[in-house]
Amino acid sequence: MLRTALRNVFAHRARLIMTALAITLGVAFVSGTLVFGDTVAEALRGASARSLKDVAVSVQAEARRGSDTGADDTVSTALTGELADRVRTVPGVTSVRPTVNGTATLAAKDGRPLDADTSWQNLATNYAPDAAHGDRDARFPLSAGRGPVDSGELALDRGTAERAGYRVGDTVRFATRGPALTKKLVGTVDTDDPRVRAGGSLALFDTRTAQQLFLQDGRFDELAVGSAPGTDPEELTGRIRALLPPEGITVTSGARLAREQAAQIAESTKELTRMLLAFAGIALFVGVFIIANTFTMLIAQRSRETALLRAVGASRRQVVRAVLAEAALLGLGASAAGIALGTGIATAVRPILDAAGAGLPDGPLVISADTLLRSLLTGVGVTVLAAWLPSRRAAKTAPVEALSSVDQAPPRRGMLMRNSLGGLLTGLGLLTLLYVSTRRDGADANLQAAALGSLLTLTGLIVIAPLLSRPLIRLAGTVTTRLFGVSGRLAEENALRNPRRTAATASALMIGLALITGLSVTGGSTDAALQDAAVRGLIADYKVSNAGYGGIDPALAGKVADVPGVARAVPVASSTLGVRGRAATFTGADPRQLAAVSDLEFSSGSLADLGPGRVALSDQLAEETGLSKGDTFPGTLGFGRETRELTVAGVYRRTRTVGGAVGTLGDVLPYAVGGRLDSVLVEAAADGRTGGLDQRIREALGNSPLLQVRDRAQLTKAQSGEIDTMLTMMYGLLGMTVVIAVFGVVNTLAMSVFERTREIGLLRAIGLDDRGVRRMVRLESVVISLFGAVLGIGTGIFLAWACGSLARASLPQYRIVLPWARLGLFLLLGPAIGVLAAVWPARRAARLNTLRAIDAQ
Repeated sequence: MLRTALRNVFAHRARLIMTALAITLGVAFVSGTLVFGDTVAEALRGASARSLKDVAVSVQAEARRGSDTGADDTVSTALTGELADRVRTVPGVTSVRPTVNGTATLAAKDGRPLDADTSWQNLATNYAPDAAHGDRDARFPLSAGRGPVDSGELALDRGTAERAGYRVGDTVRFATRGPALTKKLVGTVDTDDPRVRAGGSLALFDTRTAQQLFLQDGRFDELAVGSAPGTDPEELTGRIRALLPPEGITVTSGARLAREQAAQIAESTKELTRMLLAFAGIALFVGVFIIANTFTMLIAQRSRETALLRAVGASRRQVVRAVLAEAALLGLGASAAGIALGTGIATAVRPILDAAGAGLPDGPLVISADTLLRSLLTGVGVTVLAAWLPSRRAAKTAPVEALSSVDQAPPRRGMLMRNSLGGLLTGLGLLTLLYVSTRRDGADANLQAAALGSLLTLTGLIVIAPLLSRPLIRLAGTVTTRLFGVSGRLAEENALRNPRRTAATASALMIGLALITGLSVTGGSTDAALQDAAVRGLIADYKVSNAGYGGIDPALAGKVADVPGVARAVPVASSTLGVRGRAATFTGADPRQLAAVSDLEFSSGSLADLGPGRVALSDQLAEETGLSKGDTFPGTLGFGRETRELTVAGVYRRTRTVGGAVGTLGDVLPYAVGGRLDSVLVEAAADGRTGGLDQRIREALGNSPLLQVRDRAQLTKAQSGEIDTMLTMMYGLLGMTVVIAVFGVVNTLAMSVFERTREIGLLRAIGLDDRGVRRMVRLESVVISLFGAVLGIGTGIFLAWACGSLARASLPQYRIVLPWARLGLFLLLGPAIGVLAAVWPARRAARLNTLRAIDAQ
């Protein structure tokens, strides 16, 4: 029986090639993900280890705002130059490198802000040379020029300098928290920091300048301590810890810090790997249908051979083992090819992601034994599992029954049980999703119910697909018969000849398109809701804000109002308001001016009713706290800094622009961070709407790279950018399932043509020409693909509608928006896939020799 299995594998190479490709792609997805995850994790660990190479002990301090001077915008730490000198005296310490950290947003050479929207990635620190490394900072190898040594100089990482168009000797304009500053570029460096490589920037200053920009003179964020060879790092850590104040300072050994960073890296890459493996699982799930379909058809075609084996003494168990051995051999070969392809994919993914701004550090390709074993077991296991039911069906067939017919229709009893089970699963799934559609919060229980309902619905539709195929294919067949005559009618009958096979082939395509459609509808609806939320209640022409979250000096609002073309400039501050145990964003502005640049919908009261101690609450906050117009309550202002008695002057529909509560500027500004404005809302005059007003505002405020002057279109685009990027990535990942589904259609048609060799010969003998044969096969493929596409698109829309209600908990503006153009494209994708998949089978059918085909058994 083993020799029989081996012979069958090599005897049907052409028939198994599409199945092998489906397995190969699925395993390539799995192995590529695992290799990529291991490679990235190792590269990040390597970069982390290099940054801690000479660090025996790390002394880190907590930042304190306004600790020494009383100014809210002053940042300090407990680490001083005196403490650094004390650490240098500890036995075993050979070096102490003081570090100052901050952020600096640069302007490009042409004046445009560089990476203003990702200011948290725009790193800045001090360049700290030491004699042990030739008066250079070992963290940042120089690529050109030298390091900064006085207050008029800075260095940049090489990638930032190239993107901004700077060369050594140029004057660089940048901002840390306030107005723009300029310094001379004296050098460029290399860095492995993933935040910088992922699209951020790095600016280096001499130590005193960095302290003045980000802390205070003589203060540091961290001390990196080097030790003499043979020094015990844990013992040295203890000696340093005993020397320093117990509060506000953390002392950690370099080895422990490296382990902690390695654990964080492993956890972060694990999440990415899990997400990619989820998509790989979907691809393999689709491949199961192709594998099961292939073995079902192969076993049906070998029914005479199976009967003869049973007649000469082969038991049912031996027949099952032979089929499973054949499946295992196929899975092993395809998995080996998949591992090789996956390794190539993992190698190619990193430069592609780097080009898109991922900024992954360099490192060797990591192919572990665990990855190889898991990939092989996955490929072989999925193939054997998919072949198990067909093997049992073959073993249960009586020899006489198998000898009498090549391909019998499924027994009615089996179809009845299958349809009943499919109806039950689908019904349970639909009821669960209908329940989910009534929920309005994203609690874990509701998310789990949504996942369960989606799984039940998809599974039920897969099981009941043979029943659904008849009416839908009959409908499609009516069209093909009218348009293409006999070829169209034959295509319809061929598609209906074996409903199980047709349904299994269409189900593979259905799963892929259902997920892509659901993702498209959900993503498009979220995108529309975010865009609506970005400008809802806002009728101002421009919003002026600080990209670095440092706020805006209140004095600058007057400068904006004086810009030619500005009709009104409304300063807006924000803080927090505690209301009966609920925390909300508290927005402050002059009520009369705010009415001119916003369009809040009040259910009671109005902006005119606001005044000192009189606030308006959003409908959501009012409902949660049980307050209404006229009520008074103790409000906690500014992160618990003060409690005041406040009166509810009105209730309005909540918007993202305003937040949970609105008061006067005088009630809010004293509790804002640093006493600074959150934004300035600008209404343009008639002569200011012709263009260029945003640039005039920027110039009036010093043209700081941190300054953002955005109109309504730019505000909505800023909200939708990340959604569009995520959708594009997921479309690419789910596209793999559609590719695998195409192989399934090709395989089914090719094997179906082989089964109908005699029939095709007879059709040609009675007058059906080559063109008619090719058309018949193409139309059969189109009908099957269209059935899968219609079922998938309809299912995806329903899943998006049912589960989308959960998004309203965090995004009240969420409404289902159907992307009709994209859905139309998906619908056209069905026939397109059918035509593409039928190219080879149709050509093979048309080239059959008529006499040999008639003589085929």
